Amino acid sequence: MTTPLVIGLNAAIVAVTQEVPRILTVKRPDHSLALPGEMVSEDGAFLDALPFGPLDARADPTLELGLRGWVREQTGIELGYVEQLYTFGDRNRDPEEHEGGARVISVAYLALVRERQLFGAAEASWRDWYGYFPWEDWRLTRPSIIDREIAPSLAQWVAAASQPATRRRCQERVDIVFGLNGAAWDEERVLERYELLYEAGFVAEKARDRMLRTKLQPGSQNRHSPSPSQTETPSLGRPMALDHRRILATALGRLRGKIKYRPVVFELLSSTFTLLQLQRVVEALAGVRLHKQNFRRLVEKGGLVERTGQFDPETGGRPAELFRFRREVLRERLAPGVGLPGAIRSLES
Repeated sequence: MTTPLVIGLNAAIVAVTQEVPRILTVKRPDHSLALPGEMVSEDGAFLDALPFGPLDARADPTLELGLRGWVREQTGIELGYVEQLYTFGDRNRDPEEHEGGARVISVAYLALVRERQLFGAAEASWRDWYGYFPWEDWRLTRPSIIDREIAPSLAQWVAAASQPATRRRCQERVDIVFGLNGAAWDEERVLERYELLYEAGFVAEKARDRMLRTKLQPGSQNRHSPSPSQTETPSLGRPMALDHRRILATALGRLRGKIKYRPVVFELLSSTFTLLQLQRVVEALAGVRLHKQNFRRLVEKGGLVERTGQFDPETGGRPAELFRFRREVLRERLAPGVGLPGAIRSLES
């Protein structure tokens, strides 16, 4: 018998406000993909979700227009910059599938906006995205959650492997994705870090999915065996409905990579800005501090910005000069991104 398919549309909508990277979430979307049992936590509270909804194959002329319609209905926002992120199509990613329901293929998009007032039918709100990934923000110092909870828990997970070769592979993976035991921290490995924590059973979504998908075939379990008791492991970060935290991790990793070679960061700024404001937005997205002089040198010499001749009177002390994005750079260079010049890596030690 042929399994029915449903196309879902998801939006990871990012803003940066007062140096806080924010993600737009909803709680009560009203459509066929938002079944009540899949949108609430064990204590009955509604979980955060990304704006999403099914594609109307008859009414939506394109996937992107369908997505824009769901975002407008659920949040009141008209999207500007949008790019397709990834297609999520794993079997049983929607718990209803193993009960005979349709297989849901979700096409996710990344959108960049400036934060604005919300309305709509889905209780939309802005959230700090580091609430979902507290181990990703290195701007002030190495996140304490890594040494306090993540590293010890993953050490137990590695030790639970039955074979020495498996333990070595697991330890190497842990070191590389979390920058442990001499490995460098790579800010773009956001999805790999989340998936490792999921596989090891340290995020709430894993326990929930295990409970909801008890009828999965044995061959579809994780690739290796270590799995400490759920009662002994922490639940790291703020959980989301369905697999939306995985989608958000994909979006964060994509954005961190993209700012290095495309000028997408300017979508998050007003038409004029100071160089410090630009730097703080880049730092908020990347989760690291940058060397001020190196950053300004790269931005100005790279032709990314131009002076306006005006000054920002709201900066303390001497007014800071205002700049604007120089659109001509799109014709002049193949990869006009801001990069991460002089990232302060000493915090890793």
